Amino acid sequence: MSDVPATIHLANYREPDYAIQCVDLDFQLGEAETRVSSRLSVEPLKASNKKNLPLVLDGEDLELLALSINGVALGHDEFETSCSGLTIFDPPASPFTLEISVRIRPQDNTKLEGLYKSNGNFCTQCEAEGFRRITYHLDRPDVTAVYSVRIEADKAQYPILLSNGNPIASGDGDAGRHWVEWYDPYPKPSYLFALVAGDLAVFEDSFKTLSGRDVALRIYVEHGKEGRCYHAMESLKKAMCWDEERFGLEYDLDIYMIVAVSDFNMGAMENKGLNVFNDKYILADPATATDSDYELIEAIVAHEYFHNWTGNRVTLRDWFQLSLKEGLTVFRDQEFSKDVRFGAVKRIQDVRALRARQFPEDAGPLSHPVRPASYIEINNFYTATVYEKGAELIRMMQTILGRDSFTQGLRRYLSDNDGRSATVEDFISAMESETGADLTHFMEWYGRPGTPKLTVEKEYDAAGRCCTITLKQSSDTTPGEADRGPLHIPVRVSLLGPTGEALPLRLACEPVSDANTARTVELRSVSSRFEFVDIDHNPVASVLQDFSAPVTLSAGLTDQDRAFLLAHDPDPFNRWEAGQQYATGYLLQAVEAVQRGDAPPASAEFIAALSVLLKDHRLNKAFVAEAIMLPSEEYLGNQMARVDVDAIHTAREALRREIATSLRSLMLDIYHDNHANRPYDPGPQSAGQRKLKNGALGYLVSLPDVKMRGLAASQFETADNMTDTIAALACLKDIEGVDRNLAFTAFYERWREDTLVLDKWFSLQAMSSLPETLNAVAGLLEHPAFSLRNPNKVRALIGAFCAGNPLRFHAASGEGYRFLACRIMELDELNPQVAARLLTPLGQWRRFDLERQSLMCTELKRILGKAELSRDVFEVASKSLE
Repeated sequence: MSDVPATIHLANYREPDYAIQCVDLDFQLGEAETRVSSRLSVEPLKASNKKNLPLVLDGEDLELLALSINGVALGHDEFETSCSGLTIFDPPASPFTLEISVRIRPQDNTKLEGLYKSNGNFCTQCEAEGFRRITYHLDRPDVTAVYSVRIEADKAQYPILLSNGNPIASGDGDAGRHWVEWYDPYPKPSYLFALVAGDLAVFEDSFKTLSGRDVALRIYVEHGKEGRCYHAMESLKKAMCWDEERFGLEYDLDIYMIVAVSDFNMGAMENKGLNVFNDKYILADPATATDSDYELIEAIVAHEYFHNWTGNRVTLRDWFQLSLKEGLTVFRDQEFSKDVRFGAVKRIQDVRALRARQFPEDAGPLSHPVRPASYIEINNFYTATVYEKGAELIRMMQTILGRDSFTQGLRRYLSDNDGRSATVEDFISAMESETGADLTHFMEWYGRPGTPKLTVEKEYDAAGRCCTITLKQSSDTTPGEADRGPLHIPVRVSLLGPTGEALPLRLACEPVSDANTARTVELRSVSSRFEFVDIDHNPVASVLQDFSAPVTLSAGLTDQDRAFLLAHDPDPFNRWEAGQQYATGYLLQAVEAVQRGDAPPASAEFIAALSVLLKDHRLNKAFVAEAIMLPSEEYLGNQMARVDVDAIHTAREALRREIATSLRSLMLDIYHDNHANRPYDPGPQSAGQRKLKNGALGYLVSLPDVKMRGLAASQFETADNMTDTIAALACLKDIEGVDRNLAFTAFYERWREDTLVLDKWFSLQAMSSLPETLNAVAGLLEHPAFSLRNPNKVRALIGAFCAGNPLRFHAASGEGYRFLACRIMELDELNPQVAARLLTPLGQWRRFDLERQSLMCTELKRILGKAELSRDVFEVASKSLE
């Protein structure tokens, strides 16, 4: 890349020189071009009046047609345009009206930022900086305005014309055209602007708010897909009700709209009153969607709705504060999902995702704090750290303050900052003002990259009936970096007696009273001792219950302790965690044995613990399904100083077969006992039953037994829902033979017209462990159902192979690395945002052997050598090599 892009620093933030109070937009939508006229009410701010500063507006890929101030056209010497914007040299020192007319070509917009076309429909994506591709503007989150929008288009081709807010007028124009006007009374930044125009079907419902207002609810989809909107609509109503009950937050417009489109860079976008969704997170019915799809739709619909307050009514001062809306809203959608589903399973799933995505990010070259100090391209900071770790920081505050106090603090934050662009400091200040807590020390989490390490030491004094828990924290630092100092870490603790009962906990410094059996202690220094008294037996310590902080834990437990916790821990998360750490420890030993060529260690004790779990009919079935799932190959690799993908795969598959061999009869009983003979129900109880059944099937199919593999083939042929169909196909994907080939062919023929379902078909093939998988993936690039222009297809095939198939992506030949680099350079020409997000696996090169390190670095350098490389890809590739 010839020119290195500029870096933007949080420390350099300065308030805008101008405010924009009102924005009037007029869209003349056409097939060859679209004309956008804007009328801006601009007000110079006091700080800029003294200098009469130029007005610098953002703009990309715009053709300027007209420009005037207060009705007077500007001469060519009064302004200049560039590839990044428009500068007006000497604007008035008092409020003025700026009118701009531009021409854009949405049909040529493959970046899917700004205004573009998807399946013949116009739609927008303006977060983070897409509005500047629609018209010239102060495209930054701290410039908020009231928007009025007029949209005109061909009536037959685009009967539906939508924007933010409420519709206020409509009519017919000339030559078969029509128009609609929208008004949004709530000031918003440009990134929340939305427009949709097309021929769409609508699924309608309504919701009565807590104060008695009726809100019209509408989901717009392609014709023929209305029947797959019911679950999304029910999820929306549940979210609206939950937000009123939990936080007292009521929806504020007369209409709430969702539009589902097939070409979208993200999952969804919370534009005020008009959410635009990737259609995979809206459309669902039993024939086409899995239980996981239903859960994701429920969570993502809720997430975007919750943004109405945490992101829209209170937005961001600058993009460095991104976690203030995303981390906070992820926390809110996680709390919602815990309440409407089995909370412990939701927590397990969230932590598994955090460890799979965010912990490696924290340990790699792209590590950054929840509030980063700098960036080149803001699109690259929509990361697991900002979202998932950001949510963990909010959760820790709730743990420290208590649920009720936290809820009051959040309402105080929203009240104090309604209509404003806020910062993390504003959030912390509201929490402190409402609760009286001092969170000064806690604020350090927002500026600290990396994952802290927590070590636990336990001492028991039988004579004194005292158990002392010592907690120590540490953090990795880079050479030359100053000691970061301790963080404020809440740690949830229980002590279990000899029969598994949770013991009352009283600290030595506390008076005698009724003691709780679980306590949250707060570690604020490098090391702290907590002395619990009146403990009659040497207990087993259950530490970091409910994963009360995003840390790695060394708890000093033996395998016997883990087996005990797996059988008895009253905290479901730590019960699951005990089994996962038990399995991880065994598998890492097995990997070392594979590397030495030795026999694997004995697994009977671990298998016996699983057997006890499977026979405990008191347990929630979804929880048991999670508990019997072995740690993934990716997770195991993350625990190793040098990843050995081949040895990991060999060891894990061997343990799967040993478990299946030892527990074959029990697994068969579970499989048959949980085979429902009733209509499909996506609810948590039925979904848990299917998850346990299909977990057992996965073990059974690992056996070299034709009958067991026949179970998967039979389930594929007879399944009456997509969950069971995909589970069976997933079992067959790694087994060469006729059953596999027939199943994949039959699946394609059945669903060849349904692009979303075919994404599942692409992904399963990409994640196969078979040796020829890369060749198969390369061949699928030419399949008529695949398109490099569609982000869902790219993620389903290329993303699934490179991020979800470590065994074949990291083949010693380096072919996987070359494959990915070529696709990234192709995509960079079309959609840099998607291209950059594919790069992550190459950035992990330091964790592999020297040969693979060299191969990955070669590809990163080849990418950086590409002419006219985008900022998105340049930033990720260059940081990956630092």
